[in-house]
Amino acid sequence: MSTQNNETTYDTRRQIIFKRVMRYTFVYGILTFFALLVIIPFYWMILTSLMTPDKIASDIPIMFLRFRDMQFGNYYEAMFAPEAPDFLRYMGNTVLVAAISTVGTIITTILSAFAFARLQFRFKELFFLLLIATMMIPGEMFVITNFITVSRFGWVEMVDQQYYHAVLAMTLPFMTSIFYIFFLRQTFKQIPNELYYAAKVDGTKDFQYLWKIMVPIARPTIITILILNAMGTWNAYIWPNLVSTRPAYNLVSNGLREFATAIEFLPQEEYIGQQMAAAFVITFPILVVFFLLKKHIMRGVSRSGIKG
Repeated sequence: MSTQNNETTYDTRRQIIFKRVMRYTFVYGILTFFALLVIIPFYWMILTSLMTPDKIASDIPIMFLRFRDMQFGNYYEAMFAPEAPDFLRYMGNTVLVAAISTVGTIITTILSAFAFARLQFRFKELFFLLLIATMMIPGEMFVITNFITVSRFGWVEMVDQQYYHAVLAMTLPFMTSIFYIFFLRQTFKQIPNELYYAAKVDGTKDFQYLWKIMVPIARPTIITILILNAMGTWNAYIWPNLVSTRPAYNLVSNGLREFATAIEFLPQEEYIGQQMAAAFVITFPILVVFFLLKKHIMRGVSRSGIKG
């Protein structure tokens, strides 16, 4: 009897282990598959940026390069060649626009999220519901109205557009985000009400409570918003291309498109390496920022919660 029980227990353990192995294999297999879908384009971009024109023109796919076969000159040609766009200027423009837009977004997001999470006023839930409803409207629907607005302010001049006009046109319409307000509000809602009431009893004003207590507690979420907003600005193409009327005011994405247009009718195998090098140079800062601050992103997302 004891032997039968031991055999039954052993079979049960084998089934449990088998199911666990199959489950982990399936899950990690799916994750690996999608990870490769993301990694392979980046790998091919880096590989192509290091290829010589004859390697690019080869009909045989090359998956690995020896160090002596790498062509690092593509990076120099992409950044400093006379026919290449002024990527250094474009990066400076992008950093400035990203900084202004991100600071403005952080300020409006913190103040709005605090109002909807902690303050009490009439029709608060109705106003918040209306704001959330606007998230269902595609962002492209606001392009026309935003363009008309900045045009009436005189910031989009086809002949004599000033640099600060272009910067205002590229930043002011995007200094607020309903999604980020909702995102931060969820974090603020997790802070106990008793902490707020205790601070009010001690004579702490709302702004003091916000900046000294709520903002430090919600720092991971705020850092997440900062990173995501900066990345969105860095990757922006349509709006900056629409409101900047001079090439000197372009951002990095516009410069990359300008490079692709300039070599459209030239032998591709001679310039595709330079184009991939320029794409990697533009992508590299975002990758560095993401990997350095990914812990803050994950912590901010996990702390946002689902509390209503």
